[in-house]
Amino acid sequence: MFPLHRGRRLRTNESIRSLVRETSLSPSDFMFPMFIAEGENYIVEIPSMPGIFRRSIDLTVEEVKEIFALGIRAVNIYVKVSENLKDNEGNEAWNPNGLMQNAIRAIKAACPEMIVMPDVALDPYSIYGHDGIIANGDVENDSTNAALVKMAVSHAQAGADFVAPSDMMDGRVLRLREGLDAAGFHNVGIMSYSAKYASAFYGPFRDALDSAPVDATEIPKDKKTYQMDYANRIEAIKEALWDVEEGADMVMVKPGIAYLDIVREVKNAVNVPVTVYHVSGEYAMIKAAAERGWLDHDQIMMEQLMCIKRAGASLISTYFAKEAAILLNK
Repeated sequence: MFPLHRGRRLRTNESIRSLVRETSLSPSDFMFPMFIAEGENYIVEIPSMPGIFRRSIDLTVEEVKEIFALGIRAVNIYVKVSENLKDNEGNEAWNPNGLMQNAIRAIKAACPEMIVMPDVALDPYSIYGHDGIIANGDVENDSTNAALVKMAVSHAQAGADFVAPSDMMDGRVLRLREGLDAAGFHNVGIMSYSAKYASAFYGPFRDALDSAPVDATEIPKDKKTYQMDYANRIEAIKEALWDVEEGADMVMVKPGIAYLDIVREVKNAVNVPVTVYHVSGEYAMIKAAAERGWLDHDQIMMEQLMCIKRAGASLISTYFAKEAAILLNK
């Protein structure tokens, strides 16, 4: 029998396709990760991430103004800390005049409506490159949480809108919520890296901050005792639900494209917005393939971002944010 249903009727031309398109992208769907360094008028490109730079605070502020004008409304900021400021306890992380705190103040002063979400983890401040305090040959959970609270409160005092714990310590969302509330920051939100996998896709990011674990026999060689095993699915749902119960306002899945099944599972399980981190390795692969003429850069970029949104992301943290926003604004 000749088919009564012809799916192609809804694909006839771009006007029809746009009418029935289920998923859409806008610049306000993106958060731009930014790397901040000491100095003034300082900018250096990260070799493994073409088009992404470490900037001093003054140049970071100029970039923030530019991306806000493009329609991007959130930045996730990271700092490259001088080696002489690193220790095992991360004391520099809550220095009220530290690089992160000064960066938050500068961004909010220059662009008050930009939502600033500073990273909360000790690895940029650690002599060992781990996200927490090393004790007895391992990353000690509860003392790390106490340090993270001091770090998050210092970010709130500087003007952060959300704090973004990426450390994957157990119970840290509850401790952060309690600490922020006790300090009077009831309206500072928490975007928790809930399902952060121990992934090889993070390599270029660690180049950007010089934050990879050091090679030493007395400490863990990698982050697998706290970041998740990429073979696991149910664990991601459990972690996200725990974080929501502890007070997370948003949860994150990281990485992105290789974990879209997890994005959908988490989206179906929680009643808060889901953020997805389209990570440095995913970015670098597209850049490398496009440079060799193997892929069309803009088409692949937009396809991946659309697929992340389709899978359930409310917000996408991506190094492509600026490029994608420029393309969308055309």
